[in-house]
Amino acid sequence: MNDDILQGKWKQLRGEVKSFWGKLTDDDMLRLDGSSEKLAGVLQEKYGYSKKEAEEEISRFLRKANEKMTDAAKRY
Repeated sequence: MNDDILQGKWKQLRGEVKSFWGKLTDDDMLRLDGSSEKLAGVLQEKYGYSKKEAEEEISRFLRKANEKMTDAAKRY
């Protein structure tokens, strides 16, 4: 499920992903290409998360991003 959401909205979420996880570089962002699996690997590498922690962080990020998009859509 995370992959579907991330890949479908990758262009919209790239900037938010990078600012949410400040240690990610432009090169990391190119490698990720919207894959939550790749993102989990990079988060493990950069932040020392376990696989489970990385997946939980990605889910938390996606929930927050979805809330922001829903709130923005309600305003229009």
